[in-house]
Amino acid sequence: MANVLDVLRERGFLQQITFEEELYKLLDNEKVTFYVGFDPTADSLHIGHYIPLMAMAHMQRAGHRPIALVGGGTAMVGDPSGRTDMRKMLSPEDLAHNKACIKEQIGRFLDFSEDRALMVDNADWLMNLEYIPFLRDVGVHFSVNRMLTAECYKARMEKGLSFLEFNYMLMQAYDFLVLHQKYGCMLEMGGDDQWSNILAGADLIRRKEKQPAYACTFSLLLNSQGQKMGKTVGGALFLDKNRVSPYDFYQYWRNVDDADVAKCLALLTFMPMEEVRELTAPGAPINTAKATLAYEVTKLIHGAEEADRAKAAAEALFSGKGSVDTMPTGVVKGQQVDNGLRVIDLLVQGSLVKSLGEGRRVISQGAVQLNGAKVIDPEAKVARSDFDGDGLILKKGKKGFYRFLLED
Repeated sequence: MANVLDVLRERGFLQQITFEEELYKLLDNEKVTFYVGFDPTADSLHIGHYIPLMAMAHMQRAGHRPIALVGGGTAMVGDPSGRTDMRKMLSPEDLAHNKACIKEQIGRFLDFSEDRALMVDNADWLMNLEYIPFLRDVGVHFSVNRMLTAECYKARMEKGLSFLEFNYMLMQAYDFLVLHQKYGCMLEMGGDDQWSNILAGADLIRRKEKQPAYACTFSLLLNSQGQKMGKTVGGALFLDKNRVSPYDFYQYWRNVDDADVAKCLALLTFMPMEEVRELTAPGAPINTAKATLAYEVTKLIHGAEEADRAKAAAEALFSGKGSVDTMPTGVVKGQQVDNGLRVIDLLVQGSLVKSLGEGRRVISQGAVQLNGAKVIDPEAKVARSDFDGDGLILKKGKKGFYRFLLED
């Protein structure tokens, strides 16, 4: 079996690694326990978390043991990485709800049977820390001068870095130390924006325990222009179908730029690289590769049944196959229509646009159709008769569709 670092490198995951030759040999010869952390700052993971989840699955398939760390403790402080402002403070009730949702999502990717993987919560040890012993035991190993050079703090310096956030690196490093002591964890992995925090943990173990510890980061999911992927009209591309429907999720990947398809197939699916290269070879039909990407990623996140439904919906809209019943659908009340419901309001309700301003713009550009007829007035209202037959079908551009049913 190939070394898992070779697998991850070929598929485009790897960004930075400490003591790479040493880690390579270790992964060849031993079953290595490693961890990735997920702070429950929302009730769903988003596509940015998907890269670490896939990497964890590859690691487990190669025989290594993952620990999924849910940050019930660190989320109460908030990670300053990639932020220009302070994160919103969450209540214990919100955190408990978010943790339950995230644990269920992580469970779809890893095999937790017979101790093959672990899921732990850092609130179990962080919430009961005593401050002075923590400073003496852990804080003594950190240089403030060095911490201030970390990328995760630089962006916060202009607006002001709170002492609360300044502690985040120590807390994450302490997580690695605890997992090392309790479970023999030797490797922390995560997104490349976490490099400073991950490095701090590995360094703490080497200083305090005089034991080997390693850090590895993954590439962020960027498009060919270097911009983060996963932004939709409704915000982030969440993995929860109640936040982003399986159809909308499918359509996002069906519509990625041609230049990004090969990278996404390698990172976001388990397809053999030979098939990825064949699908994306010069001259190969790119739409076939896009449809494969959309189906495979949707199947991994939402299951085969939802992926089949999303695919059927796309075929119904774009090639005449399938049924409009598979189209993303919402409900409006008859009283709303009687009170003067506007087309622009439905555009927002169906997440075809993210604001009324954007709705006015796309209508003025002639990009909106209602039941096949172009809408030209931003203040146009819908009538009960518009909901006859299959319901009201709203279209934005070439690929944005939403169906509304009338309910009294």
